[in-house]
Amino acid sequence: MKGIILAGGSGTRLFPATLAVSKQLLPVYDKPMVYYPLTVLMLAGIREIAVISTPRDLPQYRALLGDGATWGLRFSYLEQARPEGLAQALTLSRSFCAGGACALALGDNIFYGNGLTERLREARRVVESDGGAAVFATQVTDPQRYGVVSFDAAGRAVDLEEKPERPKSSYAVTGLYFYDGEAARRAEALRPSPRGELDITDLNRGYLADGRLRVEVLRRGIAWLDTGTHESMLQASTFIEAVESRQGLKVGCPEEVAWRQGWIGRERLEQLAARMEHNQYGAYLRRLAGEGEP
Repeated sequence: MKGIILAGGSGTRLFPATLAVSKQLLPVYDKPMVYYPLTVLMLAGIREIAVISTPRDLPQYRALLGDGATWGLRFSYLEQARPEGLAQALTLSRSFCAGGACALALGDNIFYGNGLTERLREARRVVESDGGAAVFATQVTDPQRYGVVSFDAAGRAVDLEEKPERPKSSYAVTGLYFYDGEAARRAEALRPSPRGELDITDLNRGYLADGRLRVEVLRRGIAWLDTGTHESMLQASTFIEAVESRQGLKVGCPEEVAWRQGWIGRERLEQLAARMEHNQYGAYLRRLAGEGEP
């Protein structure tokens, strides 16, 4: 399975902070926002990842991430000339995925919690073995901002709506999607919504209608943060700072994930730590390297 990070758009809700820089390059506490969805894909065991962004911003992502070899990964970069909906990411990455399964992560979403890695790997396993699609839903206080899923009495997903004025439930679909090899073809067949976009909810609704959409609910213990506004970015930074300061562990650290997955060795980890020897991030990497084998 390959991964896709959608880091395009103009970030107008975060103006003026995003007038000259991509939203997903802004810091969430101690690291760039894009590190968080990147490490989610890594936790799912995905090592080939395409980053989609605007012609203006792609050079900055190349400068930040490189070719991926530093972390035992392989990055590709795809241009999104105009933002035309989340499902557009699947049409843009059709050649990259080459008809295989993929996981799409939105560049401004953060996941953290106990059991997350197991949930990610199970979603990947199901899609790779059985086909179809798998998404995650979680309860929110403002479902009208998101794609909303409603369930029947047995807990089965029965309907999906995109930003409804009167939501049928309080469960939002998060910005992480696992798809089989049909996703690009299905996305290309979508009709633009009234907003002129290819809505990811319409793609998911098609899978649901075919009985091929698996919706997993994230219960208490796994947090989902959407950093689309100034307020939510501040809340996310505060959350990450609290977790890291209290536990002494990093959230969304690609160097650590690569180390613990066995994709890089201690020598490489020490080299990465040396690049940041004068801050606490580098000190954390040095501490990891000193622990011995992961």
